[in-house]
Amino acid sequence: MFSSPYPRDVVRVSGPDASTYLHSQLSQDLRPMAVGGSAYSFLLEPTGKIVVLARVQRTADDAFVLDTDAGFGDAMLARLNRFKIRVKAEVEVLDWQCLAIRGEGADAVVGVPAWGGGVDLLGAEVEAPAGCPVAGEAELLAARIAAVWPAMGAEIVPGEVLPAETGVTAVAVSFTKGCYPGQELVERMDSRAAKAPRLLQRVAVAEGTEVGAAYIVAGEVAGVVTSVLGIDALALVKRSALTE
Repeated sequence: MFSSPYPRDVVRVSGPDASTYLHSQLSQDLRPMAVGGSAYSFLLEPTGKIVVLARVQRTADDAFVLDTDAGFGDAMLARLNRFKIRVKAEVEVLDWQCLAIRGEGADAVVGVPAWGGGVDLLGAEVEAPAGCPVAGEAELLAARIAAVWPAMGAEIVPGEVLPAETGVTAVAVSFTKGCYPGQELVERMDSRAAKAPRLLQRVAVAEGTEVGAAYIVAGEVAGVVTSVLGIDALALVKRSALTE
């Protein structure tokens, strides 16, 4: 088990209409979420393209905290405010910190459930558990690649990527909830068993491969490398190049 700084941009949405408003905007179903619960969700453009992949926590009956990868808080804030017309809810930026706890035993630490079977410690001030060694960006990247978890700015470029391409719709999308912006495309692809043109995959690459390099299969360009550490990488791979 290790801890690693994990920069996140965080906002709070609170007020009498916070629950109903967020439920109308997120791809996740907030109705069964109890206070203290959390889930990942997409905020989408009306076209169905991703604005941000975020995590939403219910901190009170009328208050939620959303966090996303650092550098994409402004996009999340703008998207949350875009349709907030005559809504009794305040959206405010929080200056919070985040520590990722990953590795064997991480799930026993009290925190917010996170990708890779770990937890995140998220708050105004956070501190790693006693005896938990501190790791750096490389260790956290290795864990993310192993978990095949997409990151904003790497696997998810706002306005360009579809939810189905990320491989995380099972944990970030409810297919039984009501309407939200972008739902039509998401639902159409699911109900018709349509396949995304690309899919995020964990792949092996040559040492020295850089982000943005072509991913080659059988001498043909099959996709693009989006994250890499040594010979381990994530790539958005063309559906036609995947083995069914």
